[in-house]
Amino acid sequence: MKAILFVGHGTRLKKGENEAKAFLQNVMEKVDIPIQEISFLELSSPSIEEGFQRCVDRGAKEVTVVPILLLTAGHMKHDIPAELATIQLSFPKIPITLKQAFGVQGNILDAIAELVHDSVPDLTSEDSLLIVGRGSSDLGIHTAFSEIEKGIQERLGISKISSCYLAATEPKFHDGLETMLEQSPQRVIVIPYLLFSGLLLSEVMLACKKRGPKVIQIEPLSRHKAMEDVVVQIATEGMKCDAVLND
Repeated sequence: MKAILFVGHGTRLKKGENEAKAFLQNVMEKVDIPIQEISFLELSSPSIEEGFQRCVDRGAKEVTVVPILLLTAGHMKHDIPAELATIQLSFPKIPITLKQAFGVQGNILDAIAELVHDSVPDLTSEDSLLIVGRGSSDLGIHTAFSEIEKGIQERLGISKISSCYLAATEPKFHDGLETMLEQSPQRVIVIPYLLFSGLLLSEVMLACKKRGPKVIQIEPLSRHKAMEDVVVQIATEGMKCDAVLND
């Protein structure tokens, strides 16, 4: 019997954990797979090992693991594969398939553009955009954010756009925000490239609120329904099943 194990990042903030679980419950309702479980890489429960065990207890004979990660970096390349390698030793007869992170997709960029317009209906070409990523020591992150900048710039018609990060790489968020404020005569629209609430998003929200009405922060990406469809597509691609159920 097929099973899907969703793997979220996890957070110390209960609100963020609940958002992730609610988001994934919506995804699971769109997927016609008999066994589906939720797990987290760190900070939240159940763990990947616990989620996998639940799949097995429910009769899983093969497990597809779907990371709820926006981009491919250390967690995707190292941490999750290492966890699964350990689990495979305990369950050698159960095939494990690891799906990819979301990556830079046109429908995600479309969703971001819509979130910006929802928050700033009077957006003009004189406004500036600041994309805020989680950050990673993986060098590919900068390449990915260059693609994201270009895609959002094309969709919104705004020339002044840059990226910054909350951890692990430069430029740091607070430096990026100050630089953008110094260089921008009009409003700065802050785009958190994050899925759910958490301590990182709280840091962004607090900094934006302190800067007053010139800085407008949009909602995290999971607020757009298109993100659920992204996960459904990744989870079911290549699987022989009646994958997508009607809403």
